[in-house]
Amino acid sequence: MVHPLSSTVSTKYWRRLDDGRLVCELCPRGCKLGKGQRGLCFVRAREDDEIVLTSYARSSGFAVDPIEKKPLNHFLPGTPVLSFGTAGCNLTCKFCQNWDISKSRQMDTVAEAAGPDDIVEAAQRLGCRSVAFTYNDPVIFLEYARDVAAACKKSGIHTVAVTAGYINPEPRAEFFSFIDAVNIDLKAFDDDFYRRIAGGRLDTVLDTLRYLRNETDVWFEITNLVIPGHNDAADLISRMSDWIVEELGPDVPLHFSAFHPSYKMQNVPPTSRATLRRARTLAKEAGVRHVYTGNVHDPDGDTTFCAGCGTALIVRDWYEILAWNLEEGSCPDCGTPCAGRFDPRPGSWGARRLSVKMAPDGIALW
Repeated sequence: MVHPLSSTVSTKYWRRLDDGRLVCELCPRGCKLGKGQRGLCFVRAREDDEIVLTSYARSSGFAVDPIEKKPLNHFLPGTPVLSFGTAGCNLTCKFCQNWDISKSRQMDTVAEAAGPDDIVEAAQRLGCRSVAFTYNDPVIFLEYARDVAAACKKSGIHTVAVTAGYINPEPRAEFFSFIDAVNIDLKAFDDDFYRRIAGGRLDTVLDTLRYLRNETDVWFEITNLVIPGHNDAADLISRMSDWIVEELGPDVPLHFSAFHPSYKMQNVPPTSRATLRRARTLAKEAGVRHVYTGNVHDPDGDTTFCAGCGTALIVRDWYEILAWNLEEGSCPDCGTPCAGRFDPRPGSWGARRLSVKMAPDGIALW
């Protein structure tokens, strides 16, 4: 069933203030809403006497991607994932790479209607092993993601989240209860950067990462978008890497991704491959076992190596798998297990991206 474009659903993470305003308790921002007002995220709004999600069953678009594009290199490599998002975001990153979606304040941005069953049907028809909540931060459309995940689970389809992890403890527990794999965007290991440039606080994101490590069995990887002159200092990279090893363990994959000038940071130069390689070296020296580079052509930085002997286990070029040397999830040479969730053989989706249009009578591809 396709939900009408006007669909809204009630939410539960809010409370009433003495002055009559309603405060949203989904994330630390705590937006206080009078009648008819929306939160900073844009999609959670006060209607009548409650806070509702206004983007339920409404998407900014669908596409089939390689799972490595999320990026997730240790979760069902080579398989296709049906990806979608809505509009809005609960952070205010000046460098946002998807600003036309996440910063949108137009409901026309989420004009494509698809309910949970529609999404599962599309994933099945397209041969996708998983569905990803991405493009904008899925914590702000928690209720929609929850219902999609429930439908996916019934059909044996995994769910993936790409998120900044900026969410309060109670909704965080609900959100990650239905997620199989996640990539957390750790924007910088610097609270000043978070406050000035991202509009958030570092501690909340670190708490989310600790929660994932200590209280869930969700597979997670971390991405750091490296922005020249802002979060690329060697000291920051080293301290972040040290924290990951000490708090989360050395097996959490870490992706250093290249920044491209965007949104309110058009005058910042793109990240060089040399800068990413330096960051990768620093992280490996700190003890992170699986470190990758992204958004640049770097086959060495795309490849998964054995943490024990250095054998190339999964050779990649961009999102294409060129060689697969895992045997039952372990190195064939030294027997060291490779952390992750692996099938006996990789998927064969490759680097393709397939745009998907939902329609009442089925799906269209182009």
